Parts: sequence; structure tokens; C-alpha cells
Amino acid sequence: MSDSPLNAALRQFEAAEANLIKAEKLLAEIEATIPSGIVFGENPDYETSCRDFDILIASLPKIDGWKPDIILMDLDEIAQNRLDAREVGDFECMVSVERQIGEPPRYLREYRYRFNQKRRELIRDALIELIDAIDSNLGNLGLLLTESGPSNDNVTDPEFDELKENVAQIAMLLGSTVAKPMRWKDLHRHLHFATRKDLCDIIEHDWPNVRSDLRKSMYGESEPVPVGVGDLGDLVSSKPRGPVATKLKWESLTDEEFERLIFVLISSEKDYEDPKWLTKTNAPDRGRDLSVYRVHSDSLGGTLRQKVIIQCKHWQSKSVKPADISTLKDQMKLWEPPRVDVHVIATSGRFTSDAVAIVEKHNESDSALRIEMWAESHLERLLASRPGIIAQFGLR
Repeated sequence: MSDSPLNAALRQFEAAEANLIKAEKLLAEIEATIPSGIVFGENPDYETSCRDFDILIASLPKIDGWKPDIILMDLDEIAQNRLDAREVGDFECMVSVERQIGEPPRYLREYRYRFNQKRRELIRDALIELIDAIDSNLGNLGLLLTESGPSNDNVTDPEFDELKENVAQIAMLLGSTVAKPMRWKDLHRHLHFATRKDLCDIIEHDWPNVRSDLRKSMYGESEPVPVGVGDLGDLVSSKPRGPVATKLKWESLTDEEFERLIFVLISSEKDYEDPKWLTKTNAPDRGRDLSVYRVHSDSLGGTLRQKVIIQCKHWQSKSVKPADISTLKDQMKLWEPPRVDVHVIATSGRFTSDAVAIVEKHNESDSALRIEMWAESHLERLLASRPGIIAQFGLR
């Protein structure tokens, strides 16, 4: 098998992390040998460890042009600084000395933080593709469970082998920089035993939880959105006036970004569960559908879970027409069983009046499938109360 660019990049990250781990371990040992008080004298082992540490730091590559500039003090220098601070008798001076001694670990923690962020960025697209592939694997394998058979029968379908390979690739991508999902061990245990009952557990329990945790790790809620002002108080003090834009800049999004915006929207709502990307469809624009369960609860009727398929159409130059409605309805059959309860067509454009009439007529019929139209204006109303998503995608 030829070496892919991603595999070659991972090797470089692995080498850098190996040196980083050595540096972290060695620095901890160095810190442990520093006396707690004022102690003058030589320590050859300390000096050797410092030289080894300098070599390890020199081996670390820069991250976006930055790497830690760490200088370890010798023991006599540490003792002299502590002595000087004590003679001065100033508490802040003594704190400053100890802070200077503790700088190397802080710098190394900063490098580790940046390293982990950059590695997550490296694997993000590949992880998305593998999640899509596993969704497809389990969609096909799920058909086996519709056939009768003992629950302890082994699954011998080649698709199961492909599933195991895709999970193994995810494990390699995650490395040590991304925390393993909560049900990660359960998933591997069921993959190992590979019975029909194990496959059922993977589909119903393991993979939905693993997939959710993986997506959270890829797009961390703590990642900042760029802010173009240093002090919000100054901004308010300037008393800005003028009209407020209500139309969002849909043209700034790519097709994939529009799909991701809809995914983020449904993922942020408490009444929507288990959102996921579906595999590529045969749609002319090669878009991907989204699947989610809409949950309705009340104290008398209990809980109702509806399967919702959302088709995203980032159409700026054309509106959704009656023919498009018919085509999109036919594509719903790709995602059954189980039955699709709600079919959402989300577009950054509009629906023609004839398309609206067809949808309304359909919803008034006895069809179990309900069609919802999320047009540009509807999405803008939804996002108006979710300014964080507007900022995240740069729509204003």
C-alpha cells in the first residue's frame, strides 16, 4: 500500500510527540531534584538532565511559527535568586523568583496544548469521512438484523470486516491527543465477538454515543470565534447607530459549510436527538442528507420520537421547484427502514409558489410523511435567536 500524505504527516506528528513525551517526563524529573530551599553546590546528574532536555526541546518543530524558548537555571543560580529575594524581604520578590523557576513547565504545557489542537485539525476531515463510512457500513449491516436467526450467530458479512477496519483507522487517527469516546471499549468488545447481538448493540448503543463524542472532540465548544474589538465597553460608548442587517450573507458559505450549519443548528436543540450525517446521495449537487430524531414529550401522551431527514440545498441562483420536490421525495426511500416521519428541505434560497402549493397539498393528504420547507427567510428567523451560530459561520 502506498504511503498517503496523511499517513506521512501523522508519522511526523508521532515523532514530535515522542520527543514531547520524553521532554515532559525529563522535566518532571528535573523539577523533582530542585531543592526546596537555598542550597548551593553542584549536581552532575541535574546538569546532565538539563543538557538532555535542551536537546529534546531543540528537536521539537515549531507550531505556526512558535516553539517554547526554555532556559533551565543551574542550581547555584536558583539558590542565589532565592537568597537575594529573602535578603530583600519582599514577598512579591520571592514569589517572582519561584514563578521564574516554574516557567519551563508552563511553557511546555503551552506547547502540548498547541500540539493537540494542531493534531485535531490534521485529522478532522479524515475523521468525518470515516464517520460517514461507518454510518454506511452499519446501514447495510442493519439489514441483516431484519432477517431471522439466532442472536449468537456470528456476522460473516464482508461489510463487517470493513467496519472493523474503519474503526481501527479512527483509533490510529485519535492517538493520544483526543480522548476516547465513552463507549469506545464497548464498541471494540462487540466488534471482537461479532455476533448478531453484538451488531445490534453497536447499531443501537455503541456507535451513536461514539459518533456523538467524536464530533464534539472535532469541533470543541471552547474554540473561539474571532472578535474584532478589544473592549466591548468602548464599542458601546461610541453609541453606534444605523439599520441592522436582517439578511444573512448566505453567499459566503460553500455547499459543505451550509450543510454543516444545519447540522450545528439541529445539534444545539434539546428536542433533537442523535443527529448524524448520511452517506452521499445521488443528488446532482452531491449533497449529503442529515438524519435526526425529533422528540415530543408531554405528561399525558408520553414521548414521541419522529425520524427526520433533512436535505440541504445551498441554492443561491435558483428556487426549489415542483420537479425538485418530487425528486427529493423519491430520495427518502434511500433512508428507509425505519420509516421517515418528517422530510425537511432546507435551502438558502426560496421555494416557488407552485412548490409551496404542492407541499401544502401533500401535508393535507393522508400520507404519513410530513414535508417541511426551511427556506432562506425561515432559517434567518431561526438564526436570529441563535447569534452564536451566525458568528461561527460569519453570516453577518
